Formats: sequence, structure tokens, C-alpha cells
Amino acid sequence: MPDTPAGLRHVEHVMGTVFSFDIRDRPTPAIRRALAEAVRRLHRVDAVFSPYRADSHISRLGRGETALEDCPPEVHEVLALCARAERESDGYFSVTPAGSLDPCGLVKGWATEAAARLLRAAGARHTCVNGGGDLAISGRAAPGAPWRVGVAHPLRPGELATVVTAHHDLAVATSGTAERGAHIVDPHRGVPVTAFASLTVVGPSLTSTDTYATAAFARGHGAREWLEGLEGYEALAVLPDGERWQTSGFARYGS
Repeated sequence: MPDTPAGLRHVEHVMGTVFSFDIRDRPTPAIRRALAEAVRRLHRVDAVFSPYRADSHISRLGRGETALEDCPPEVHEVLALCARAERESDGYFSVTPAGSLDPCGLVKGWATEAAARLLRAAGARHTCVNGGGDLAISGRAAPGAPWRVGVAHPLRPGELATVVTAHHDLAVATSGTAERGAHIVDPHRGVPVTAFASLTVVGPSLTSTDTYATAAFARGHGAREWLEGLEGYEALAVLPDGERWQTSGFARYGS
């Protein structure tokens, strides 16, 4: 995407999805360097964590061809975050959802949040980093105007399920079946979950928001009560029959 007088935009195909950067600050040299570094690190994350690359560190670790102590530091960080998410979710978030090592339920949100932090450290205050539908939003889209993000309806192509308005820094993550079918597994039963068509979670941290969306989806029919107990996080669910529910505070964000 081209630069604009008011900002900088970029799209990168990596990690099997599309990452987009929408920066509304004046594109200083420091911000440009940070964007280039963020893109480089996303490719590094793909090389380290992709379960589809036989030579990635996570694939080799899962096959027992390398030891954890021989993996780069980011593997230790991600697996520690996965372990915390598993504890917080009563095991509905799992690093081995289908029996093999696969931290993808956390990595995309974690990588997107890290990219947003790089931009902020370089002086970018008004940004939206979108990692395949997981968004880290900061500042304003324009002076006095909040970011407004459309969430695709999982059952009605071309329509929106809701529009999330970010009145402050916000993370948005959606888990669903529209693109990949019923791919989220209940780790306690080992079967795909079909209770939702999509589940969108908003909160302060994208790493946590992403894992909570995955864990709540995997939990199925008990998700609403669990999500209501998470301080600072709200959710909207679209069910397979088109019905929907939302947590008590989601109306502050969705329309």
C-alpha cells in the first residue's frame, strides 16, 4: 500500500496470511525503519514457529529432533505464554490441540502485538496492525476520530457482524469457521468445536485477547460465563444458526 501525506501503509504476505500496517503518524525515518524491522521479524517468526515448515524450530522440537534448550529465546517465551494461557483457560487453550506441538493459537496475536510495540517505540502513536484478522490498535484514526473496525459476518459473505469502535488502545481477535471450517479442537475431547460460527474478543492485550478467543471457542457452550469473568475483556458470538450473544460490556465497543 502506498505512503500518504498523513501516514504510511504496508501489506505483507507472511505466516500463511496477510499482515497490514496502517500508520497515521507522519512517516519519520525512525518509523520507516521500525516498519522494515517489524516485517523482518514476522518472517523470522514464520521460520521459527510454522508447523507447516519441516525445518522450523517448532516442527523439529515437536518431532524430538532438537531440545528446548537448543531453541531460540522466542520459543521459550511463546511456550511459557502458552502454559499460562492453558492454566488461565482450564486447559481449553492447548499448545497441542490436535496431539502435536502447535502454538499457532497464540503466535499470530503475539507477533502482531510485538510488531505494534516496535512501531510505538519508534514514535508511531496512531496505528492499526492487522495480522490476519487479529488487530492491535492504538491512538486515533484521525484527530478526534476513533478507529472503527468491521468484523466480517461468518454466515453472510460481504456483510459485517459488528463494527468495533476503539475509543482507546484496543486489541481485537476473532476465531471462526468461515475460512478454515471447524478447525478449533476441544483439547479435552479431541474433537472440532461447532458451537460457534465466530467469536470476537476485545481487550487490552492482543496476545491474551487472541488466546482467550481461541480458548472460549474451544470451550463451546460454557464460553459466555467464562468470558464474563475476565476483567477488561468483552466478546460477541455468532452461532451457527445466525443467533448471537454478547458479554455484558461489549456494547461499549460494538454496533
